[in-house]
Amino acid sequence: MISIIVALVGGVLALAFAAVTAMRVLKADPGNETMTSIGDAIRQGAGAFLRREYASLLPFAAVVTVVLAILDYALFDHGLAVPATAISYVVGTICSASAGFIGMNIAVRANVRTAAAAMTGLNPALRVAFSSGTVMGVTVVGIGLLGVTILYLIFQDISVVAGFGFGASSIALFARVGGGIFTKAADVGSDLVGKVEAGIPEDDPRNPGVIADNVGDNVGDVAGMGADLFESYVGSIISAVALAAASTTAFAVFGDAAVFPMLLAGAGILAAILGTFLVRSGEQADFEKLLWALRYGIFAAGGLLIVFAAILTITLTNNWWWFGCVVSGLVAGTIIGLATEYYTSYSYNPTKKVSESSQTGAATVIISGIATGMMSTLIPVACVSIAILLAYGFAGFYGVALAGVGLLSTLGITLATDAYGPVADNAGGIAEQANLEPQVRERTDALDALGNTTAATGKGFAIGSAALTALALLAAYSVSADLINLSPEDGRLAAGGEGINLLRPPILVGLVIGAMLPFIFSALTMQAVGRAAQGIVDEVRRQFREIPGLMEGTAKPDSARCVDISTRSALREMIAPGIMAVLAPIATGFILGEAALAGMLIGAVASGFMLAIMMASAGGSWDNAKKYVELGNFGGKGSDAHKAAVEGDVVGDPFKDTSGPSLNILLKLMAIVSLVFAPAFVSVTPLIDLLLG
Repeated sequence: MISIIVALVGGVLALAFAAVTAMRVLKADPGNETMTSIGDAIRQGAGAFLRREYASLLPFAAVVTVVLAILDYALFDHGLAVPATAISYVVGTICSASAGFIGMNIAVRANVRTAAAAMTGLNPALRVAFSSGTVMGVTVVGIGLLGVTILYLIFQDISVVAGFGFGASSIALFARVGGGIFTKAADVGSDLVGKVEAGIPEDDPRNPGVIADNVGDNVGDVAGMGADLFESYVGSIISAVALAAASTTAFAVFGDAAVFPMLLAGAGILAAILGTFLVRSGEQADFEKLLWALRYGIFAAGGLLIVFAAILTITLTNNWWWFGCVVSGLVAGTIIGLATEYYTSYSYNPTKKVSESSQTGAATVIISGIATGMMSTLIPVACVSIAILLAYGFAGFYGVALAGVGLLSTLGITLATDAYGPVADNAGGIAEQANLEPQVRERTDALDALGNTTAATGKGFAIGSAALTALALLAAYSVSADLINLSPEDGRLAAGGEGINLLRPPILVGLVIGAMLPFIFSALTMQAVGRAAQGIVDEVRRQFREIPGLMEGTAKPDSARCVDISTRSALREMIAPGIMAVLAPIATGFILGEAALAGMLIGAVASGFMLAIMMASAGGSWDNAKKYVELGNFGGKGSDAHKAAVEGDVVGDPFKDTSGPSLNILLKLMAIVSLVFAPAFVSVTPLIDLLLG
C-alpha cells in the first residue's frame, strides 16, 4: 500500500509541474496585435475541431460502454456489484481526451509566444516551445499513472483496469486518425496550390489554407500524438501488472511484481522533470547544437531512471533480473530513436541522398525516400528483438512487459521534444504571416527543422514501444484465453494450455488476416487524406481565382472556409478505419476462435511494426530533404529541385503524420480489445466450428 501511495505521489508531482510550467508559458509575451489575431484564429479553429471530434465520438463510446456493462454482468467474473470494466472504459476515454485537450490548449497559446520570443533570440524561443511540449509530456504521464493506479487501488483487479486501456486506445485512435487527416489535408492542399502552382512561400498570408495547416499541427501532432502516447504509456503498465498476476509467485494485489511497474513509472516522471532543466541553447546555435540541447535532457533522464530503478530494486525486490529488463527496454528505445534520427536528419547521408535525388525530379525523390524508409527498419527490429530475448531470459513475459515500461518511463521528456515541434512550426507560420523580421523566421525555421527530426525520433520511439507493449498484451491475452501457461517461478512458457500452433488452419488464416490489416488500415487513412486534400486544393484554387486582389495582397483570404472543409472531411473519414480497428479482433475471436485471434495479433504486430517504421522514416526524410534544398543546396528555393522535393514532402505527409503513427495505436488497440473480451471468446463456440461441425 505504501508503494501505491508513492506511485500516486509521482502522478500528482507530474500534474503540479505541468501546471507551473503552463503558467510560465502563459506569462511570456504574446507579441503584437497582428500576431495575437493570427494566434487567436489558430486557437479557435483547433478548439472547434476538437470539440466537434469529441462530440462525434460520444455515440461510439456510449455503445461500447453499454456492451461492456452487459458483459460485466453476463460473462466477466470480477465478483463486483458494479459494471467495473465499463466504468474503467469511461474513465479511460475521459483521461485520454483530457490529456490531448490540455496539451493542445497550451500549444495553441505557446506558438505566438514562441514567435515573439524569437524576436529576442533563439534560446528564449526554444525555451518557450520546449516548455509547452513539457506541459504535454508530463500531463500525459501524470494523468496516465494516476488513472491506472487509482482504478487498481479501487477494484484490485487488473482485468478491470484493462478497460481503462481500452478507453484510452479507442479515443487515441480516432484522435490520431482524425487529427492526422485534418492536418495533412490542409498541409498537402495548401502546399500543392500555394508552393507548387502559385510559387508563393510556405505560410504566405495570401494562402487561405495556411491557417488550416497551422490548426492541423495542433489537432494532429499535439492532441492526437498526446492521446497516442497516453494509451501506449498506460498499456505498458497494464500489461506488466496483468502478466505479473499470471507469471510470478511475487504477485499479490499490492505485491512486489504488481507495484514495481507503477513505481518505475513514477520514478520515470521524476527523471523526466529533472531532465527538462538541462535543455538550453546558445544564441548562435546551429542544427547540431540545438539537437544536442535536447539530447542532453533525454540522456540525463535516461541515466537518472537507471539510478532510480536500481534504488527501487534494492529497496523493494532485490531482483536484479527485473532491473535488467528495464535497462534493456530503455537502451533499445534510445538506440531506436538515434537510428530514426540518422535516417531522417539532413545532417546525415540518407536524407542528403534523398535531397540530392531531387535534381532529377519528383519520381526519383519518391523512390529514394521509400528505399530509405525500408532500410530504416533494420536497426529498430534488431533492437526490439534483442530486448525481447534479453527481457524474456531475465523474467519471462513479465520481463518483456517491464522492458516496455522501462522504454516509456521517461515519456515526460521524450514526448516534450516531440510536441515542441508543432509549436515551432506554428511560430514560423505566424512570423511569416505577421511580416516579422527575416531573422525571426530564420530562428523559427531552425527550431522547426529540429522539430522534424525530433518528431521522427519520437515516432520511432513510439513504434518501438508499441511493439513491446503489443507483444506483452498478446501474452496477457493468451494467458487469459487459456492458450498458454506461464511458469510461476520465472514467467516463461510452461507445459499445459492449448498453445498457439501457427500451422493449424484457423490460426494460419488469422495470421494472414492480421498481416493484411495494417495495409488496409493505412490505405483507408491515406485515401482519406487524399480525398480531404482535394477539397482544400479546390477551395484554395477557387479563392485565388475569384477573390479580387488576393494574390496582390490587398484582400484577405477566407481561412475559416478551409478550416471547416478540413474539419468536416476529417470527422467523416476517421470513422471507417476506427471502426475496423475495434471490430477486427472481435469478429476474428467470435468467428475463428480465440487461438486464431492470437494468430491475427501476431501477424498484425509483425507487418504493422515494419510498415510503421518505414512510413515514419520515409516521411521524415522527405520533409527534411525539402528543408535541405531550401537551405540553398541543389539550387535552393524556387528551383526545379525544390519543386521536386516539395512533391516528395507532400507524399510523405500522410506517411509520417497520419498512417504511420496511427499504426501504433492499431496494434495496441486490437491487443487490448482482445484482452478485455477474452472471457467472451472463451465462453462462446466459434462460428467456424459450428459451420464445420
